[in-house]
Amino acid sequence: MAKFRDMNDQDADTVSTPDAKPPGLHDRAIGEIIRDTRNLSAEQVEKVLEHQRATGKRFGEAAVALGYVSADDVLFALAQQFHYPYAPQERRDASPELVMLNQPFSLQAEAFRAIRSQVMMRLYGVSDNRAALAVISPDSGDGKSYFSANLAVALAQLGGRTLLVDADMRGPRLHQMFKISNESGLSGILSGRVLSRVIQSIEHVPGLFLLPVGATPPNPLELIERPAFALLMKELTSKFDHVVVDSPAAIYGADAGVIAARCGAALVVARKNRSRTLALQEMVASLAESPAKVVGVILNEF
Repeated sequence: MAKFRDMNDQDADTVSTPDAKPPGLHDRAIGEIIRDTRNLSAEQVEKVLEHQRATGKRFGEAAVALGYVSADDVLFALAQQFHYPYAPQERRDASPELVMLNQPFSLQAEAFRAIRSQVMMRLYGVSDNRAALAVISPDSGDGKSYFSANLAVALAQLGGRTLLVDADMRGPRLHQMFKISNESGLSGILSGRVLSRVIQSIEHVPGLFLLPVGATPPNPLELIERPAFALLMKELTSKFDHVVVDSPAAIYGADAGVIAARCGAALVVARKNRSRTLALQEMVASLAESPAKVVGVILNEF
């Protein structure tokens, strides 16, 4: 999916975060999960067991052979047993961009896992100081939100608490991708309004949370340049194992650079055969004079 390259006075409102239980092996048998998922009758279960005894197959393979369930049903059951996020069919149809949930065994998903490993080594391998990771891109359509969302899912699959922040206050999309409410969020916090439950947990992904934009403000750059945004990032990185921040494309203004500086680390996303080399070079050069550490550059091939 992508190629990873080396590139070398005022308090914010306190944000309460939900607790997440650490994942572990499910205590239910795979057969029970498959039975409940497809509402198999006692008679059907008995036929599956008979076929299993006769052929030596696993319960899931026997159920598929008899036509009671699909191979996808078995994968879904296995994912539940091992607490591995795998969206049900109706969720996959509604959110096709979330390949880490919809196609966890695909080449794209493996690419995100490889990138996750690189991010973990480069961002957390040297220092214990946690930095939020801003995902930035030169132009719209580079796949920045797609990348932010799937990287956040990949990080959550490690078992820690991961927060995805939508700081693209010019064109937010993450709430649409994850099908959550966007009534309140980051813009309200930075405007000084007292808000509750702005951070929402993501269904089917234990340990993943999303802070949406909320109301689209008329002054996004001013909001993130205020001390409150930097203080908020510091607070969030102390409460979550990983914080991934989506940002507006650089063509819309200075937001991406400011967000990267406040987060402390940045990952640049460019699209193959579309992004202009000069724009990419200018973005990386501007970050060289920023407090943000450039973790790498992603060439999005999808």
